[in-house]
Amino acid sequence: MPAGIVVRGLRKVRTLLAEGPGLRGLDGKQLVRIRELLHECASGVGGEISARQRAGRLAEAYLRLDDEGRATFLRVIATEFGPDPQLVAKAHADYQAAIDSNDRWTAESALRNAMRSSRLRVLTQFTALPQGVKFLVDLRADLLRLIGQDPALRSLDRELETRLSAWFDVGFLELQRITWNSPATLLEKLIEYEAVHEIRSWSDLKNRLDSDRRCYAFFHPRMPMEPLIFVEVALTDKLADNVQTLLDEHAPVFDAPRANTAIFYSISNTQVGLRGVSFGNFLLKRVVDDLKRDYPRLINFATLSPLPSFRRWAEKNPEAWQKAFSEADLERIRRHQAAGTTKIDNASDLATLLADDGWADDDRLARALQHGLMRLAARYLLTPDKGGRPYDPVARFHLGNGARIERLNYLADTSARGRRQSYGLMVNYLYDPDTIEANVEAFSRGGEMAANPAIRRSARD
Repeated sequence: MPAGIVVRGLRKVRTLLAEGPGLRGLDGKQLVRIRELLHECASGVGGEISARQRAGRLAEAYLRLDDEGRATFLRVIATEFGPDPQLVAKAHADYQAAIDSNDRWTAESALRNAMRSSRLRVLTQFTALPQGVKFLVDLRADLLRLIGQDPALRSLDRELETRLSAWFDVGFLELQRITWNSPATLLEKLIEYEAVHEIRSWSDLKNRLDSDRRCYAFFHPRMPMEPLIFVEVALTDKLADNVQTLLDEHAPVFDAPRANTAIFYSISNTQVGLRGVSFGNFLLKRVVDDLKRDYPRLINFATLSPLPSFRRWAEKNPEAWQKAFSEADLERIRRHQAAGTTKIDNASDLATLLADDGWADDDRLARALQHGLMRLAARYLLTPDKGGRPYDPVARFHLGNGARIERLNYLADTSARGRRQSYGLMVNYLYDPDTIEANVEAFSRGGEMAANPAIRRSARD
């Protein structure tokens, strides 16, 4: 096959990867041809050019399919290219027979080879394509969407996750600082991928990349314009307690060399297909080292984090309201309620009252609710789930990386999303270099959650 034809085919795949698929179904004739190409990939027929051409054809076919067609495509790989059960059984029997002999290691190697599925040979073919690694990451995102409808896809998902974990080992990743002078296509990706605090405009983005801000991201060499995870940092002289203030485009720019505190206020994973591949903790450690080098006066490293599951947890646990709100709290709330709102007979009625997010705009009612909601949030943070881990996913991440729960902040995020997720509350997690390792050890061994004593007292009161 002439190289020019292969190159044109790869360019076509690159275009489809960039622009998205034209969706259509998968007919019987196409399925037969796809099976043939997959078997050729698995057997390694032909040379490098043939392999790339096959991978290009398969990728192009896959990207043009609708969900039903993609599910069929993936099911073929999952069910028809696994280990041969007969070969595995024979290799296992040979291994068992050789355990006490000099042939044990040869038998072990043979068993390992028998267990190796040809799915990996198929998947690896795609890495030779331009954006082939990105193609596989997106393919796994499809797997994660479709796996609930077809459990047969689980084996392929596990195998691809293992392979992606190896390819995206932190040792292969590059830490880069993103600035306002970075390529426009990369800046557009930040706007698209921001998962915590929506970037509303180019001026909003420019503010987040100003001289008192930093943005860092991990990149893979085979996905140079695709940030895998990025963190936004504000350089300040105190713990931040309000995200609207932090993101105010009209606020004066802080003199960064005077900063003694770095606030991580947004961490966004960008690739759904890399779920289960963890590198966020390494990102924070690398960023801390970079910041300390550039700003020697920095002594505090903390977050201003959301409580994304707080409201959902509170609405499912009416007994928690009873413990968090005293009768004196309820009396103050009743006194400041607007006419016509929910009658508060007991604390469990408060969830209904707060279902109308307008309560936060009534200063007197918001003050009456403050102490109880802060106690409720402290209980939420320190109450483990059935598995003994923090219920809150953000808490799991930061506590698992050695931070401690430092401070709760009332009405720290009054956006619609903030009210919907957490009644507007946010939390500071503090990374104290002197206690990080001990915190990690205590959390990993016994699920112990490091917290400021004031948070613990609030949870008990």
